[in-house]
Amino acid sequence: MSAITLEQAERIIDAIIERGAALDCRPLSVIVVEPGCKVKAFKKEDGSSMIRFEMAYGKAYAALALGRSSKLVHQRAEERPIFMRYLIAASGEQIFPEGGGMLIRDAGGEVIGAVGVTGDAEDRDEELAAFGIRAAGLKTDEDCAGMGRRVGLFRTAPPAARSSPRRRKPS
Repeated sequence: MSAITLEQAERIIDAIIERGAALDCRPLSVIVVEPGCKVKAFKKEDGSSMIRFEMAYGKAYAALALGRSSKLVHQRAEERPIFMRYLIAASGEQIFPEGGGMLIRDAGGEVIGAVGVTGDAEDRDEELAAFGIRAAGLKTDEDCAGMGRRVGLFRTAPPAARSSPRRRKPS
């Protein structure tokens, strides 16, 4: 398993902060972690509020721990709150199920790290995470969708598709 380089991590962070400024976002905090959730790089813009490191880290941790974007983790938390409460507790409260955390993949679809963005609205944080990954010449899950199962992509099916109704035996 390869890991993201410091140069790639810095390109992701700088692209996100630059784009956030161009979009007039609130002050951002951005973290890039390696597989295993070891911090590779972090920046916090002037004016960012307290515990932004922990929030950004929690989003990246959620993406790595569950193999999907933290926005999908948030959806899962809404659909199955008891299950997610258990996972959050099992992680030592490190999972933060809020959009802005994404897996970072190389050209072959291998996960080489994750990014966590916090500071603006959830959807904007998520958009900026994808922007930064692509700006560094790397790939998001969406970019690897055609690679399917071999890269371990998860899909969130509509609730009706997940819970198959019990079939009744014909009388």
